[in-house]
Parts: sequence; C-alpha cells; structure tokens
Amino acid sequence: MRKPYLLLGAAVLTLALASPATAGNPPRHGDFGRATLTGFASLPAETFVPDSEPSGAFIGAGPFNGIAAPFAGQPVQGFSGIVNRHDGTFDVLSDNGYGAKANSADFLLRVHRVAPDTRTGEVRVLGGFGLSDPDGLVPFPLTRADRRLTGADFDVESIVRSADGTYWMGDEFGPYLLHFSAGGRLLQAPVALDGVRAPETAARTGEQATIGSSKGFEGLVRSVDGRRLYPLLEGSVTGDIPGDLRFSEFDLRRGGYTGKRFVYRLESPAHAIGDAVAVDRHRFLVIERDGGQGDAATFKRIYLADTRDRDEDGMLDKTLVADLLDIANPKGVGGFGETFRFPFTTIEDVVLLDDRTLAVLNDNNFPFSSGRTPGEADDNEFITVRLAERLRADPRAFRQTRCVRPGPPR
Repeated sequence: MRKPYLLLGAAVLTLALASPATAGNPPRHGDFGRATLTGFASLPAETFVPDSEPSGAFIGAGPFNGIAAPFAGQPVQGFSGIVNRHDGTFDVLSDNGYGAKANSADFLLRVHRVAPDTRTGEVRVLGGFGLSDPDGLVPFPLTRADRRLTGADFDVESIVRSADGTYWMGDEFGPYLLHFSAGGRLLQAPVALDGVRAPETAARTGEQATIGSSKGFEGLVRSVDGRRLYPLLEGSVTGDIPGDLRFSEFDLRRGGYTGKRFVYRLESPAHAIGDAVAVDRHRFLVIERDGGQGDAATFKRIYLADTRDRDEDGMLDKTLVADLLDIANPKGVGGFGETFRFPFTTIEDVVLLDDRTLAVLNDNNFPFSSGRTPGEADDNEFITVRLAERLRADPRAFRQTRCVRPGPPR
C-alpha cells in the first residue's frame, strides 16, 4: 500500500510573485542548491474514464505489476504534459497509450482536467475531452472511421494552452505540431519540421528516418509573450552530435518555423528530456532524466537553460535547480522520510506555480512502470517543490497572456 499522504497547502496553488525581477537579468551562476518538498498528492494507477470504451487489447494479457489486461475502460494514465489553469486545476495530457504505435490503437487520446485535493492529498479527475479530426485535416489514414484520434495515430507528449483557449501539442510520430480547439477538434493539418522524420512517418511515406522512435517533440514551450512556440526534441537528429537536441522556434503569427534554433546538450547521450517551460524571454526549465526507475534511477534533474550562451560554446547554458532524487523533506510530507526521491522512469511534467515553487508529475506508463514500489504499478504523483533560490521569472510566465492568432501553415 502507498504511504499516507499529507496535504498540499492551499498556498502552493496560489501565485506568489513577491517582487519578481524583470526579464533580462543575467543568469545565476552555479547550482541553486537543494530543493524542498512542499506538497504531495496522488492519483491511483487503476483510474479509468467513466463509461469509456475497453482498452489494452494489444498489450498482452499480463499480468503487468499485478494488473491483467485488457481493461474494461480507458485508463486515465501517464501524464506527458501539463497546463496550469490558474484556478487550482490543471489540464494534463495522456500520451499515446501503451508506449508504441502497434499496441495503442484502442487508446483514445485525451486531455484530462485534474485538481490536487488540498484536504485529502488526492488528485481528483474533473472531466476532460478527447482529440479528434472530424474535418479530415490529417492527410493520412486514421485508425478509426469516426476520426477519433488514437495512440496509433499520434504520440502526443507535450501541450500548451493559448489565451484563446486553443491547445498546441507536440507529437513524436511525425514529429508534428498539432493545433486543437478548446474541445479537442483539430484545427489545421499537422505541421512537420523540415529535415526531421520519425520512423513511424518514414514507414508511411518511404522517406529516410532522421530521428529515433519516441524521440520527437517531448517538450513544447509557449513564449512568455504568447507569440512563439519552442518544440524540443527528445533525441538527436542524424548527423548531429549525440546528446545534442534541437530546440526550434515556431512563429504563431506566420504559421511556420523561423529557421532559428538552439541546442540543448544532455549530460549524457543516454539521457532524455521530459518537459520544458518558459521562465522568461531567454530561459527555460527543462527536465532531464535517465531511463532507470526505483533504486536503479540515478539521474532525474531540472535545469534552467539559457539561450544567451554566455560561455559561447554554441549550446544553452545550464544551471541545476532541482535534483529530483535528492529533495529535502524535513516535515515528512507524504509520509516519506527526510529525503524524498521521485524515482520514476519517465518524469514528463513541470509547471511554475510561483517564483520558487514548481509542480512536477510523472508519467506512470500504466501498467508497466513500478518505480515507487517494485512489482506494483505506479500511481500518477503530483509533487510541489520549493527551490533554494528564486527564479526571478518574467511575471508573464505565471499567467495567461494574449496570444496572437496563428497564420496559415507554411
């Protein structure tokens, strides 16, 4: 059984912007120091969308961590992206289902609205919406005749919300940028990135794949002024230095890529990124992780990455702001000890709550991951951590800003 949960303080979900510095301040040098756990809540692994279709028929019978398949409904499973709605609730994006195109055709892509319950330490699912393409904008055949999108069509891994209520998502099968209405209706054809082709697209088009499977747009950042998107690849493109990730710029007014990009270098080519979010015009928070779980997890970190490249090495400058395997927990939050570890295979969600507080979530890869308790399927955990130093973020990073309407795709 899970350890008893302590409560998330209400103040954690309240913006606390005490005297933030303006954007453009020089980056801090050196690591921030040890972060502190301030909140913990959890959604049980076996949580399903009410009155939903069966799922999991293509993953085998199992059992997987004690859970047999298929499932009677659609799991509210691993979260691969998050949006702060600024009212104590969050939009969270489930990924493609079960980790591959071949086994996820009966998983319906969906955005859930969740609320960490500050009284019980639980996460409540308030509803959500599915993703679909009723207007036939996807130029290749879909899995379902009703054009509801599945995990065999796209592997959605990142999400941002514009001030007009529409959503942009990053996909790994293209990789593509996908633009959806507030209710999940695709608004334009998928937008590809020149020179970058995942194996799933290459198999369909006959092109040469230039990036590995599941190495597409794992991160997607909306600029603080709402005018640009910055999709971040999870893997290196063929011909690039292994461990160097392309961080491209997409202009929403022009409806196309600008050709400008930055390079985020992993600490090891064996690592991957999990998510990214803007701090100001120049700085982004990026989750970088290894592939281990439980005691085998050795590297789960959040870096502050700066595009100004002060050392002129051609890559984003990186400052460590939180080691997720070494978080101070002096108050025993969540029933854990003085050191809290977030030891999951995939940690794919980070969002700013205030100038020193982040919310971080795992993707539990239901029902496959067991990083918290060996042999037991991971829950979806929601933690808040207080950084040892202030980010000095642009105030626009904490609120919805006016977003220009996108131009036609180029």
